[in-house]
Amino acid sequence: ISEAEAYPGPSIIIAYAPCINHGIDMSQSQLEEKKAVETGYWLLYRYNPALKTEGKNPFILDSKEPKKDVLDFLEGEKRYTSLKQTFPEKVKEYREKFAVYAKERYEEYRKLAE
Repeated sequence: ISEAEAYPGPSIIIAYAPCINHGIDMSQSQLEEKKAVETGYWLLYRYNPALKTEGKNPFILDSKEPKKDVLDFLEGEKRYTSLKQTFPEKVKEYREKFAVYAKERYEEYRKLAE
């Protein structure tokens, strides 16, 4: 946040913020946010155009490579487990596709940060 405030122009901060509709214990929201990052569901990164003037890459990936399964994250949130009731025949395919997407997205962001 301090980096965004220090930038001499418009700044945007995009954050993951769980809510009660996610079906989690809201007293554990910080743990849910941490799990989102550890599984690769949510990536932490920054883009600071001012770094270009220093000859540095303005894109910084703060997330480490996910070590936990993103499907565990999906299983923990009501909004995703409700897919079992709505589309029981498709939920496995949806989750598998999302796991591939999450991995590919991390790799793409890692390349951007090099």
